[in-house]
Parts: sequence; structure tokens; C-alpha cells
Amino acid sequence: MSFSTEVKRELDVNETAARHCQIAELSAIISLSGHIEITEAEKYLLFVHTENMYVCDRFTRLVGLVTDERCEVSATLNMKKKSSMYTAVLPHSEAVKDILKAIKFMEPDGSDAPEFPLVSPTVILNSCCKKAFLRGAFLTTGSVGDPNKAYHFEIVCETEEKAAGIADIMCELGLKGKSAKRKNHYIAYLKEGDDIRDALGLMEAPRSVMEFENVRVLKDVRNSVNRQVNCETANLSKTVKASARELADIEYIRDTKGLSYLPKNLIEVAEARLANPDATLLELGRNLTKPLGKSGVNHRLQKIGEIAESLRGKENA
Repeated sequence: MSFSTEVKRELDVNETAARHCQIAELSAIISLSGHIEITEAEKYLLFVHTENMYVCDRFTRLVGLVTDERCEVSATLNMKKKSSMYTAVLPHSEAVKDILKAIKFMEPDGSDAPEFPLVSPTVILNSCCKKAFLRGAFLTTGSVGDPNKAYHFEIVCETEEKAAGIADIMCELGLKGKSAKRKNHYIAYLKEGDDIRDALGLMEAPRSVMEFENVRVLKDVRNSVNRQVNCETANLSKTVKASARELADIEYIRDTKGLSYLPKNLIEVAEARLANPDATLLELGRNLTKPLGKSGVNHRLQKIGEIAESLRGKENA
């Protein structure tokens, strides 16, 4: 089971207690995957089509809480995709009208209400209702990436206005929500780990928050260890290359002029490097008659290198 499915499973079993939040969550589901049909006899039917059984289950429960009516649910199997399509229908015309009035898609007197790209502002007036709306939207067309791989949270919409509206709701909840076009659809999304963690918390998925954070901690520790190992490896490689260059210079001077050609203060350092090819500069300095620090040893080895280069230049002249 994917992490995204686990989150939706957790959200599905968490009950929304307040009626105004139930209406906000229901509004999100209807806005993103529902449609209304009016028969010739002016009977209202409310449909929700989804490939996710959690959306269908959540919708039917919310309808029952808001109207005390039951939806008719059916499922069809898509052999090509090897998946099922679920359809929930509320056939009770008056119950449908009650829901449309509750989500402000219809005026109390039954007349048409002003059209909103996504949701009526009065439905998500409270912060708790914004959270409920985000929960309903995520359940309906949302997904969240496996935190082991990448941080990504998105809600797919059919129009640019709806994606921008959901991104705005995210921002109102303190998240860095953004919207963008993807092929034939639009998405509202989050990319930062902290925002995704907070979004899961706002939607009331505490178990998923804990799992997400556990993965993040392990991932951060692993990345920190890798950075440290890479840094140490790079430093070791640099030290090995420097030591090899120093040995080559000292051996060249020894084989051409003899170490006695060097000034007295450089001879001991040269002999120490020959005797300890793998030692660090600090270790070399500690083993001298008059101990030197790292910078002092490095300075003398550089002088030896300059002498070796000078001799090579004379030889090639």
C-alpha cells in the first residue's frame, strides 16, 4: 500500500464532528468530483464518480450525517486498467437540494446561487472548515509522495481557478501552496517537507504525520552521514595526493643533489616525510626535534617543492 493510500485510509476513518466542517468537506468532494443532474420531472440527482473507494465511502457517510438519507453505491471494473470505478448517487431530490443549499450552491428559496469557481467563502469562513475542505479535496483528487523518495503533495483540478483557489486555502492555513498546469489538468501543490507534514496534521492524520517525520529523521541522518563520509573521503584523497607530490619532490632532490642540498631547517622535515609517507602534517610536526604546527610543516614542504621545481627547470633548460 502506498503512503498516499495509507493517508487516505486514515482520513476516512476519522470522523468530522462539527456540522459546518462536514459541509465544508462535502463541498470539496462535490466541487472536485461531483455533478448534478436535473430530470425532466425537475428531480435533482447528485452523483460522485471516483476510482478511490475511500472517497465514495466518505461521501456517503457525510451525506448521511448532513441529510439522514442514504446514497446508492455501485462499482464497475475496468479490465484494461485493472481498477474499479465507484459511483455514489443521492436520488432523493429534496436531500440533494438541502445539500446544495448547505454548500451555498443554491439559495434558501431554491433559486440559483451565485457561481463560485471552487467554494463559497461562507462555507470555509472558519479555520476548522478550511482544514475540512482541504481534507475533502485531498481525499478526492489528492496524492502525497513517498517521503523516502521525494517530498510532494498535490491536488488535481480540472480548472486553473480551482487549483488557484485550493492553493490560496493552503496559504491561508500557513502553508506555501502553489498552483501550476500539468498536461490537461491543473494542480495545487506543496513541495517542502515542513509544509507537507503540517498539511497532514491540519487534515487530522496524526499517524501519517508520525510516519512522515520518522522517515524524514532517518533520511536527514543518512544524508548527514553521507555528507560527512564524502567530506572525509575528499580530504583523505587530497591528503594522499599532497603526500605523493611531497614524496616525489623530496626523492627527486635526494636522488639528484642529496638531502644535504636543502637548508638545515628543511632536511628534518624531508626525512620525516620519507619515513612517514602516510602521516598527516600535524603528525609530522609532532615528531620533529622542535615540534611544529600544521601550518609550519606545510610551509617547509612548500619550500622543498619550490626547490625541486627549480632543479627540474635547470635540468630541462
